[in-house]
Amino acid sequence: MDNYSIYKTIAKLSQPNNGYTKELNVISWNNREPVYDIRTWDAEHTKYGKGVTLSVNQLIELKQLLDKMSLADISSMMYGYGIDEPHN
Repeated sequence: MDNYSIYKTIAKLSQPNNGYTKELNVISWNNREPVYDIRTWDAEHTKYGKGVTLSVNQLIELKQLLDKMSLADISSMMYGYGIDEPHN
């Protein structure tokens, strides 16, 4: 079983009808350095789905990248406009 400690819930990003909530948290996995973590959690925070963790530096880089993008750019990329080929 994983050992984790959630230090802070920054945001609840979405809550589908399956009982899980997608959250952005500051979390430590297996007593390691805390990281920013995006994943789905059940209400009791005992079960969770696959997610992504970001170090402080990775989060800063992502924020800088997103700050350079307009909402129109973000929306158009989401729907496949302006993208020639998928990147696998």
